[in-house]
Amino acid sequence: MNIFEELQQAIIDGKAPVAKELTEKALGEGVKPAELFPKSIVPAMNEVGRRMRDCEYFIPEVLISARAARASTDILRPLLVDDAAAQSAGTVVCATVKGDLHDIGKNIVSILLRGAGYTVKDLGNDIDPQTILAAVKEEKPEFLGLSALLTSTMAHMEDTIKALSENGLREQVKVIIGGAPVSEEFARRIGADGYGADGFQAVAVVESLSAAR
Repeated sequence: MNIFEELQQAIIDGKAPVAKELTEKALGEGVKPAELFPKSIVPAMNEVGRRMRDCEYFIPEVLISARAARASTDILRPLLVDDAAAQSAGTVVCATVKGDLHDIGKNIVSILLRGAGYTVKDLGNDIDPQTILAAVKEEKPEFLGLSALLTSTMAHMEDTIKALSENGLREQVKVIIGGAPVSEEFARRIGADGYGADGFQAVAVVESLSAAR
C-alpha cells in the first residue's frame, strides 16, 4: 500500500491523527500538496459517501471520517495558496436559514466541499436573508447553499432567493438547498438551482453546476 492509499484508508477509517501523520510524511517525501486531493482525500470521501448510501456508514461515521479529512486538509490548505495548479474550484457560501439551529448537515456539506477543492464561507445557523445577502455581496460566490431541518423555517429559503433577486444578485449565484423536509419539487417551486438529499449529493450538484458554467 503506497502513501496515497494509506492516507485514503486512514480517512475512511476516521483516524484523524494517522491522517495528519501520513499527510506530513507524504509532504516530507516530496509529494506535492495538490496531489493528495485527487489521489487520497476525494477518493476517500467518495467511498464514505458510497458507504453512507449503502447504509454501511451513518452520520457519526461520516463525521469521524470528515474530521480525519479535515486533519489532512488543514495542513494542505496553507501550502496551496500560491499553487496555480491547485486553485479553488469555486467559492460557496453556506448557511442554515433563520429560525433553524440545526447544522450537522450543513457542516458535513461544508467539509465535503472543502475536500473537493472549494473555498467555503460557513455563516453558521439561524441566519436571516439580509445577512446572507451581505455575504453574497462581499464574497461574490459562485454558489450559495441553504439548509433547513424544520418545515417552519423552509420559507426563509424562498425569502432569501427573493432578496437576491430584488437586489440584482440572483443571476450571479447558483442556489442549492437541502435538509430533511426539503424536496426537489420544493427546490423547483422556490426557484433554487439544485437540491441535495444528503451532503454527498449536494457536492455532486455543485460539481455538476460548476462543470456547466
